[in-house]
Amino acid sequence: MELVIPLSRKGEPLFRQIYSGLRQAILSGALPAGSRLPSTRDLCEQLSVSRTVVLLAYDLLLAEGFAVGRGGSGTYVPEGLGRSTPKREKRAARLRLSRYGSAAAEAVEAVDSPRRKSLPVRYDFAYGRSAIESFPLEMWRRTLMRHARQAPIREFEYGPAAGSLVLREAICAHLRRSRAVVCDPSELIVVNGSQQAIDLVARVLVERGDRVAIEDPQYNGTREVLRAAGAQLLPVPVDRDGLIPARLPEQAGLVFVTPSHQFPTGAILSLARRLALLEWARRKNSIIVENDHDGEFHYEGRPLESLQGLDTEGRIVYLGTFSRTVFPALRIGYLIVPKSLASAFTAAKWLNDLHSATLEQETLAEFINSGMYERHLRRLRRRNTARREALLDAVQTYLGDRVEVTGDGSGAHIVLWPLKRVSESAIVAQAASRGVGVYGISHCCLAKPSRTGIILGYSRMNEAQIREGIRLLSQSF
Repeated sequence: MELVIPLSRKGEPLFRQIYSGLRQAILSGALPAGSRLPSTRDLCEQLSVSRTVVLLAYDLLLAEGFAVGRGGSGTYVPEGLGRSTPKREKRAARLRLSRYGSAAAEAVEAVDSPRRKSLPVRYDFAYGRSAIESFPLEMWRRTLMRHARQAPIREFEYGPAAGSLVLREAICAHLRRSRAVVCDPSELIVVNGSQQAIDLVARVLVERGDRVAIEDPQYNGTREVLRAAGAQLLPVPVDRDGLIPARLPEQAGLVFVTPSHQFPTGAILSLARRLALLEWARRKNSIIVENDHDGEFHYEGRPLESLQGLDTEGRIVYLGTFSRTVFPALRIGYLIVPKSLASAFTAAKWLNDLHSATLEQETLAEFINSGMYERHLRRLRRRNTARREALLDAVQTYLGDRVEVTGDGSGAHIVLWPLKRVSESAIVAQAASRGVGVYGISHCCLAKPSRTGIILGYSRMNEAQIREGIRLLSQSF
């Protein structure tokens, strides 16, 4: 047993300080009734004092009844001492939070409270989730364990802040093929998921009071990071073709967009609007942050290339994550930044947490380079396609012309817009009472939305579950 007893060479004798430390440990319950005290030899070695000093302290404890000796066994805390010792009343100190700390606490409460209040349901149309059951976990485990066994000693040291070079090269090669992203490994920074990417953008590019344009409705993880950073948020409306460039504010120096599958409406930003957005950024000398959270899933027509791939001036910060396509616990995402910003973002990442976990990065790099990731994506797209078709068919069967559907062209969720005036909270509550979990769009909006919208994710249920869930949901409309 090790005990921390602060000692001072000035003032009270050492044996009294040791006695006081042990007495306090007994009274506080750190040494509970019936527990054995360290031997005098062990304690004198731990505290670097003579054994005589410790013996004097133990004699005082024995004399005052805080310890009992058992011949040949040791010194113990008497039975019943803890029960008879009155506890001192504790009062919480009033500690001051920074502006960021206060804003962060409020933000997390706002984002998480709806989820915490929701009841367990049988058919959960949760969005933003990966299909973990589809992932080849056994293959991943074998690859990870091999890297853990065979990695050279240097890989267990601190790694580069920007991330493993082999992973950055693998991600760049994949994005050039699949998303037409123009990138070099020196411009890519591996981060702990897209949420850290957004946080780094706010730290590097946003000053308190800066005007920042965001889609409305929007991903509330972006909104709350910007609020905590002290940004002044300027909402930009969204329609069936995504963000409306003509409504962009003149004074914004930064704009956050989700062009491949607008969150949460699911709109795909048209090519004309992408070009208009780039022209706006050029005129205003502004930066565009492109969150390509669902870019890997597209179901109709030719996939549009990334907004970043259209940029010729280096105005776009592009971010993505493997949480949707691999699994969320991996906590690996990436930022691709203009070359002029790469050193600042790498430094911010170093200040934040030094670097992301090395073995997981090496495992993911092999997963991509071996072709396993591409094969997994193809299986995932086929499965999502079947689930999407089951969802749209069930909506048509059970809800018919009572709702309008958006967001079905890509991603892994859709939005139902009831055509008659109904309460969002009533639909969510009634659905939950029937064992169906659905989610309203209002928590994604800066102001109260003009329409009721219900978000339905479909990546975590099979076709039969989806059909039954929609049948039950239809009774709430």
